[in-house]
Amino acid sequence: MLDRETVQGIARKLEDAEANATQIAQVSETYPDMEMADAYAIQNAWRELKIASGRVIRGHKIGLTSRAMQQAVGIDEPDYGFLTDEMFLGEGAKIDTSRLIEPKIEAELAFVLNRDLTGPDCTIFDVLDATAYVIPALELLDARIERISGTTGARRRVFDTISDNAANCAIICGGRPMRPMDFDMRREQALVFRNGVIEETGVAAGVLNHPANGIAWLANRLHQWGEGLRAGETVLSGSFIRPIDARAGDTFTADYGDLGSVSVSFT
Repeated sequence: MLDRETVQGIARKLEDAEANATQIAQVSETYPDMEMADAYAIQNAWRELKIASGRVIRGHKIGLTSRAMQQAVGIDEPDYGFLTDEMFLGEGAKIDTSRLIEPKIEAELAFVLNRDLTGPDCTIFDVLDATAYVIPALELLDARIERISGTTGARRRVFDTISDNAANCAIICGGRPMRPMDFDMRREQALVFRNGVIEETGVAAGVLNHPANGIAWLANRLHQWGEGLRAGETVLSGSFIRPIDARAGDTFTADYGDLGSVSVSFT
């Protein structure tokens, strides 16, 4: 386990990297014996820095929800991160790419809770019952830790992604909110267009067979830290498309059919 001083030092480096749109070296390269608990400790220390600066925790994100992505990074479960108030951008937001490093877009569903959810035995049915509505969302990813090591050329490991708040940068919600029992969530689809040209498609069942399964997993996972999901929070359930690189001049629109659409532009 990394000691507290080291964990807090890495968190401060991540905060500075985000503020200055720069990257730090892979944490797992500097500390090759680090464990999953170390990665989440770094993430939590970064969260505490955000709170100390006046930010408010408004929810959570779940990542690595597809089997293919888990196999690619050598794990058998998703990962997660936190969402602060400053990460929530409005529908049609215009994002300045000069403030980002390696921006990418993913399409997913966001769950807005009207009841607390806690483990250790949270089920998909508890999630559906505790959800006020589900809404289309685009997640903006960025990398404050090098994806490819400048020293060895190695790809970053899951410990780096988790330390980096599961690569979250922002969330853009739009479209039509719907109660979870009013549509077949597993079969919900997204058509993602870049500058009017279809770039990627996906089906929500690709997220752990049902996006609500991810929310239940997170409630149970947080239980071991004495935490849970709270009423009023927004939880991103995981992407059902591959990440798409975002460049200055791009406009993305994700069409979710009956759930409507959500858009974002980059300048």
